[in-house]
Amino acid sequence: MTKAKDGSNWGVNTKLAHSGNDPHDFFGFVNPPVVHASTVLFPDCATMESGDQKYTYGTHGTPTTDALAGAVDGLEGSAGTIIVPSGLAAVTVPLLAFLKSGDHLLMVDSVYFPTRRFCDTMLLNLGVEISYYDPLIGAGIEALIKPNTKVVFTESPGSNTMEIQDIPAIAAAAHKHDAVVMMDNTWATPIYFKALDFGVDISIHAATKYPGGHADVLLGLVSANEKHWQQLEDAQTNLGVCGNPNESYQVLRGLRTMGVRLAHHQKSALEIAQKMKGMAGVIDVLHPALSDFPGHDLWKRDFKGSSGLFSFVLDGGPSRDLWRRKSHAFLDALQIFGLGYSWGGYESLAVRVSLKDRTIATGPQEGPVIRLQIGLEDTADLLADIERGLSAANDIASA
Repeated sequence: MTKAKDGSNWGVNTKLAHSGNDPHDFFGFVNPPVVHASTVLFPDCATMESGDQKYTYGTHGTPTTDALAGAVDGLEGSAGTIIVPSGLAAVTVPLLAFLKSGDHLLMVDSVYFPTRRFCDTMLLNLGVEISYYDPLIGAGIEALIKPNTKVVFTESPGSNTMEIQDIPAIAAAAHKHDAVVMMDNTWATPIYFKALDFGVDISIHAATKYPGGHADVLLGLVSANEKHWQQLEDAQTNLGVCGNPNESYQVLRGLRTMGVRLAHHQKSALEIAQKMKGMAGVIDVLHPALSDFPGHDLWKRDFKGSSGLFSFVLDGGPSRDLWRRKSHAFLDALQIFGLGYSWGGYESLAVRVSLKDRTIATGPQEGPVIRLQIGLEDTADLLADIERGLSAANDIASA
């Protein structure tokens, strides 16, 4: 009989390396098997009728998905975690789980655009009332809470423009009115921000990003505290939205190295952000760990670190047409940074972001905003690539 391991006092990298499964459950192999399953057999009719066995059907979990969910629960301190096919599904499933027609949702205005699109289409069509709020509102959010407010959705830092929210203050106000607090915590991961410890009820992650880490997997994770776990799990069961065992295995494997990868992402991104502050053609750098960033004090109070994603404001000149031409020149001149969506992989990426969907948190207006994902390449090479892009942008005449 194998002695059970108590990892409650382990450091985060030890947890990442050893949580989620016990090799001795699988003949000593250090990684769990990838179990492909739809049908699960029962030993007899009575067991089939009662459902009294660990696995009953593929959509309800397998040893592979349970290994990943268990590892994530160990990081989050959550009562349970569901695995869904994408980061966007990790947003939509909990919103569908806790909202119904006639309910009111408070959604942060700096949210990931596909989340806004889901709200403004499907949720509105389902009869949910939606209000967008300033990410910097803090405890003032209580003034926006209505008798029918059921969910307050947060995302910190904010997509593309990196606004830091006062999560404890928002959670305290929401809980006074029995509203559920959700947070898209993809940027920090539970390594750098353990959301449930700050009053969040539902912690959301695009495992496509840092947990996967290699730009080759789509998966979402949603973790809940004890009070809200059963309702979340029931919603996943009823919707039939479940993660694939292949992707679950890849993300579990990615977790093993996520701590050391994040440390490298953090170090490189902060070094590059600091050096970009003095570069010709850069108006501002939007990185929460920079001491002059407006939300830096909140970030320093609550977060244990920063990841590899930040943005900067390019000096685009006096016209929007010039903004477009200069941003295109910057991006097209890059040789190491790829032009592509997503982030969190080993490779560096760059994209010009649109802020046209904002209604309150309008973001910088001095020039176009470029988002950078700093990968695992050497910083000297990445800085040279950025300077190459800025030189090309600066060469675009304003005439």
